[in-house]
Amino acid sequence: GNVRLVLFSPIAVEDLRKTNPDLPDPAASNKNIKLYSDAMAQVAKANNVPFVDLFTPSQELYTRAAKPLTVNGVHMTEDGDRQLAPVIEQALFAGPQPARDSASLEKLRQAVNDKNLYFFERYRTLDGYNVYGGRSKLKYKEPLLAKNGEPAPEISNWDVMQREMQVLDVMTANRDKRVQAVAQGKDLAVDDSNTPPFVPVSTNFPGKGPNGEHIYLGGEEAIGKMKVAEGMKVNLFADEKMFPDLLVNPVQMAFDTKGRLWVACWNAYPRWRPKDEMKDKILILEDTDGDGKADKCTVFLDHLNSPTGFEFYNGGILLAQAPAIWFCKDTNGDDKCDSIERMLEGFDSADTHHTSNSFTFDPGGALYWQEGTFMHSQVETLEGPVRAANGAVWRFEPRTFRFDAYTSYPFANPHGHVFDKWGTDIIIDGTGAQPYFGPTFTGKMYYPDKHRGAPQVYKQRTRPCPGAEILTSRAFPDDMQGNMLVANVIGFQGILNYKLTDKGGGLAGTEVEPIVSSKDLNFRPSDIEMGPDGAIYFTDWQNAIIGHMQHHIRDPNRDHEHGRVYRVTYTGKPLVKAPQIAGQPVEKLLDLLKEPENRTVYRAKIELSAHDTKEVIPALEKWIAALDKSDPNYQHNLMEGLWMYQWNNVVNEPLLRQMLKSPDHHARAAAVRVLCYWRDRVKDSLELVRAAANDEHPRVRLEAVRTCSFYTDPKAQEVALEALNKEKDPDKPDPFVKYALDETMRTLEKHAK
Repeated sequence: GNVRLVLFSPIAVEDLRKTNPDLPDPAASNKNIKLYSDAMAQVAKANNVPFVDLFTPSQELYTRAAKPLTVNGVHMTEDGDRQLAPVIEQALFAGPQPARDSASLEKLRQAVNDKNLYFFERYRTLDGYNVYGGRSKLKYKEPLLAKNGEPAPEISNWDVMQREMQVLDVMTANRDKRVQAVAQGKDLAVDDSNTPPFVPVSTNFPGKGPNGEHIYLGGEEAIGKMKVAEGMKVNLFADEKMFPDLLVNPVQMAFDTKGRLWVACWNAYPRWRPKDEMKDKILILEDTDGDGKADKCTVFLDHLNSPTGFEFYNGGILLAQAPAIWFCKDTNGDDKCDSIERMLEGFDSADTHHTSNSFTFDPGGALYWQEGTFMHSQVETLEGPVRAANGAVWRFEPRTFRFDAYTSYPFANPHGHVFDKWGTDIIIDGTGAQPYFGPTFTGKMYYPDKHRGAPQVYKQRTRPCPGAEILTSRAFPDDMQGNMLVANVIGFQGILNYKLTDKGGGLAGTEVEPIVSSKDLNFRPSDIEMGPDGAIYFTDWQNAIIGHMQHHIRDPNRDHEHGRVYRVTYTGKPLVKAPQIAGQPVEKLLDLLKEPENRTVYRAKIELSAHDTKEVIPALEKWIAALDKSDPNYQHNLMEGLWMYQWNNVVNEPLLRQMLKSPDHHARAAAVRVLCYWRDRVKDSLELVRAAANDEHPRVRLEAVRTCSFYTDPKAQEVALEALNKEKDPDKPDPFVKYALDETMRTLEKHAK
């Protein structure tokens, strides 16, 4: 039939300051949206096109609502959609609407959602680059199908994946028929027997099994193939034999504040196949008897589709499942997710190897994650659209919903992002395992510009890296504290170990004895985290095939059964007695900020994130006042106090100014980073940056130069250039400072007003 065009106005921005005081006053935004809405109405009238005003009705709904109807002021909750839907229906279909009881309406909604699931998987299919993009035409030999000495036949991703798209088309049409039936008060059983058959694929990488399959060692047996660093031992914490069909392809793990290990399991890797059950999961593994092995497994969240990363926050988890970031929470204490809200959307899914990964908080409460090449993301925020293409690290403040590209850089596939005890970060481009010094190339860059040619912390000898960690644990030798642990999954298969030292404005890394390696070709250590007991925990993907480009998406030798978690301890030192974190009062949680283990401090902050700011800040003031000034860690403890203000989005200018003059250059540099994100709320902030640009230490000057890039005041250029004043040889400045200065000037020359 004829296509009918309807114009909808934007909704109004909801004022959420009563429930979230960190969100802005929407008055200015609504004034602008009203202008756009009125203009749209005029254009629609002039062109005889139906127009639906959602701006005015949404404002009225907000006024009457007993609870917020949006997540962040601009994106509707499910209840918000429910309340706005009748407004749309009335506008499109004038006159009295047919009465529907809630049960039949819910049945219809479920039928529509079922259809939409398959339609969405069709039009926004994961791995588009391999389904219809640049790698879809790659051809793979099938040696097991070769006959009579003839060359092996070849098959492409396109041959197979386009058939899967056809299957999805039919499955969507089948469900649309049910939607029509339910809408008429009837019903219809969905029958997918009419889908075309899948195109079979044979492996291009046969194993030694009788039918070309690969042979896998058991979780315990695999330890015999491992070489462990002197004085260390490995034990199996969990594997697929303990938890069959659950612990499969562990892509990321993290310990919660109760000391339990959560694991994202990607059973369907690299992508779900139509007609199969979606079985990707978030698991909770527990060692209830303290013997170093998991003995309990709980499924927190099931039926996921490629969960590539997560992190704890505010009593729940922030979860990546492209194209969105979700907030998932257990509200009744049964360890099962019963509340899910979409927080951000618009992240590309062109290649599941490259989509959102490596989630980590900085010490001040901002969350970071990474995506690689082929990805073109556009995320709508309170402040407008945020874009990046072909490699980026994202920065998100969950309290304020501020979101931006932390760095846009031509990464191949970044995996691995770590912060040391002073908040200095290293970002690893996983494909080449290149370690970049975060402060150098995370200054402001406006889309579509990208940073380029950033300096590395050390020259890597092997690749690729799927994850990294900083070792701080009294259960390991003193000379290992602060070392960076780097997982590697091809060639050298194990965990590399780098000693980090200050080098002018940056860091240098020196490789020392690896933590563990293996001769088992299926050994794929994919994530590392220091446990509450001070041991090193790491996941083993345990898969013969891990590449996207090297093997067909549907190669039958891609494993969907194995997955392990191992634990490394040092025999010469006792384990750390894990402190109680979950459920502790604010005062005790603040005291944990003094602990020497980074991960204990990290988890204490996550627990504090679930407490109200009105409860945290008064306790924080008392905690800072009571700090022992004779403590060798006094400056670091003060810095933790400043970071806790940042976590709570409360500007403490006197403490900031104090830390900018700290006797420890690490603290001064860290304070400049805080100033960067408070610059619009601190008096004469650019003059404070100027003082830092003239600091005696290049690390502080580097942070000052980086901060200048975020200003649009032309004075920021002269402030940034002052960083050269303290250079011993201005013709040969510190390479980290020089790189950051060049990038900052490139930005300011284009965007300073």
